[in-house]
Amino acid sequence: MMLVNPDTPPRADAASAEPAFINLQVVRKETLAGGIYLFELRSPDGQDLPAFTPGAHLTVQVPNGARRNYSLCSNPADTSFYQIAVKRDNAGQGGSISMADDVQQGDLLAVSAPRNNFELDPRANRFLFVAGGIGITPILSMMRHLKSQGNTAFELIYCTRDADSTAFLQELKNPDLAGHVLIHHDHGDINQALDFWPKFETPTNAHVYCCGPRGLMEAVADMSGHWPSSNIHFESFGVDASTRAANNAFKVRLQKSGTTLAVSAEQSILQALRAAGHAVPSSCESGTCGSCRTGLLEGEAEHRDMILSDSEKSSHIMVCVSRAKCAELVLDL
Repeated sequence: MMLVNPDTPPRADAASAEPAFINLQVVRKETLAGGIYLFELRSPDGQDLPAFTPGAHLTVQVPNGARRNYSLCSNPADTSFYQIAVKRDNAGQGGSISMADDVQQGDLLAVSAPRNNFELDPRANRFLFVAGGIGITPILSMMRHLKSQGNTAFELIYCTRDADSTAFLQELKNPDLAGHVLIHHDHGDINQALDFWPKFETPTNAHVYCCGPRGLMEAVADMSGHWPSSNIHFESFGVDASTRAANNAFKVRLQKSGTTLAVSAEQSILQALRAAGHAVPSSCESGTCGSCRTGLLEGEAEHRDMILSDSEKSSHIMVCVSRAKCAELVLDL
């Protein structure tokens, strides 16, 4: 049995907003689709796990030492286990590769308590779910939750490349979901991309929950611009590979301490701050929750978040995903 984190797991610190970690055992590892793996986690002593709500995520310390956030896809009604699904990303920063290649059944992983920046709105009575690729994971938890509550007032649009890359395909094809699920394959051809406009042309009282690649979320944001903003909810699972490939190194200067830090092309500002011992609140680490909002005093930022308005971008930055267009940024830290 491999113990990924043999030392006492780190405890939460209010100043840094870092979660507490517990060691959970991988009791099941299964291939869901091409490059996508399901991991089922349980307490080694058989105790129930901390409760969570649909849309929640965990932070996992993967074998290579990195920490990555993964959405829970299991039903919150059963806390005897957690389920997450991970897509092996060859163009990523190594976290998903380490999960896919290095984690085996029986291993222990250091896992945070669940947190949720993608909550189902309690006022909603109808739901339109839009998922792309591995973005199905939080949506599936929501659907499982609603079904267990006897609520079928939802519809899913799930966009993938092809059937072989579609996670949870058999479950989503179950007869009890007939009429509730549309699965669309584009086969890697932009000309076969789904036209969302018929779904968004006329606003309804449904709440829209969208999770997937940035291009998908931007398309849904454009199509739903005339809907009530309180009805549109986004969650992302990180910056896409084409954006990462364009990363450049730069520096950040911390105004309050006078410290200057180098941020490599492979690091986020948040990672550089942590490596230097600076505690910055964070949660989603994908630019969708706003926890790491930091004052921007000087320099031009390359904003990659889904939070800041145009008027806020000159004075704030989300340090988990955004970068610099110049040689140096000055932060209010």
